[in-house]
Amino acid sequence: MKNEKVLFLTLRSFSLTGGIEKVSIFFAKTLDDLKNSSQIQSYRVLSMYDDQPDPDYVSPGSFRGYSGKKSAFGLAAIKHGLKADVLILSHVHLLFFAQIIKMLKPGVRIVLIAHGIEIWNGLASWKKKLLNKIEIWAVSQYTATQITKQHGTNPSLIKVLNNSLDPFFKTSNEISKPNLLLNKYGINSNQKVLLTICRLSSAEQYKGYDLVIKSLNQIIKIYPDFVYVLAGKADVTELNRLTILIEEYGLTDNVILTGFVPDLELDLHYQLADVFIMPSKAEGFGLVFIEAAAHGCAVVAGNADGSTDALLNGELGILIDPNSLAEIETAILTALPKGKQEAIKKICVEKFGYEVYKKKVAGLLN
Repeated sequence: MKNEKVLFLTLRSFSLTGGIEKVSIFFAKTLDDLKNSSQIQSYRVLSMYDDQPDPDYVSPGSFRGYSGKKSAFGLAAIKHGLKADVLILSHVHLLFFAQIIKMLKPGVRIVLIAHGIEIWNGLASWKKKLLNKIEIWAVSQYTATQITKQHGTNPSLIKVLNNSLDPFFKTSNEISKPNLLLNKYGINSNQKVLLTICRLSSAEQYKGYDLVIKSLNQIIKIYPDFVYVLAGKADVTELNRLTILIEEYGLTDNVILTGFVPDLELDLHYQLADVFIMPSKAEGFGLVFIEAAAHGCAVVAGNADGSTDALLNGELGILIDPNSLAEIETAILTALPKGKQEAIKKICVEKFGYEVYKKKVAGLLN
């Protein structure tokens, strides 16, 4: 592996803050560290939509962003792909470039990182054929199973590479809720806080936060002053739907829609929360689950997708039927009294810490 030249192609990493983008950033950092420790000869990251990298994660000299100039990106991808020993793709949409490179250089090793719904849905026949000629690193066992089920891909070509915590994540012994957010949201340190962090999209109504809202009438009987912080940017249609739902269930004093949360405040939101909940039905993995668990939050997730990997099949939290209001209610009432848990934090860091991830990537490359 020491003599290998690695090319990593990504759609975008630094200009959005979604799960796939974070995974791409962490993977770029891994390549940078493997290069610095002489475990690979060289690496290059090409991004179709980014402009500049974050130098903490990738060496600027090894990165090139094309700011949406697809033709220039494609030509560069092919040029550098023909020089590489290993081509790694961050997204299934980049398979077109892999196909060209494979035709011109049959011996190149191609790896696709598979996340979730982007690869579960229907694919063109040529993409399905190509999946059986490359390696696939799936972020969860669920995603691996779905690829085989949906596309007939040979299971032997698929390896599971669970996502990791941020390479710069530091555990904190802080147990008090952050004053910045207490003041911002007008709540006090004694109030129980439920938290969900995700994009609120009218086109992707599978995260389950609407069912959480519907379940809260039972919670309010026991914790009348609890707060449900629903954090994330919402489109207009979804914001209107949620506002009507909150009013319908009489929860205007209990549910806070934060809007977009900057990266610098994400850790503060996990510190604020007693319970993190997102009973999703279509997570490839769910980085937010391990981020919450790494802060000691009790975590509630659905049992029908890649969330099971993130929660270690229940070791890190409570897995429930994401369609069941009764199970959501019971899980919240079970988790709220527990609050922050040091044991959860310790297990999460041991299983999903960056050093563990880096070793797995090195092993897969080898």
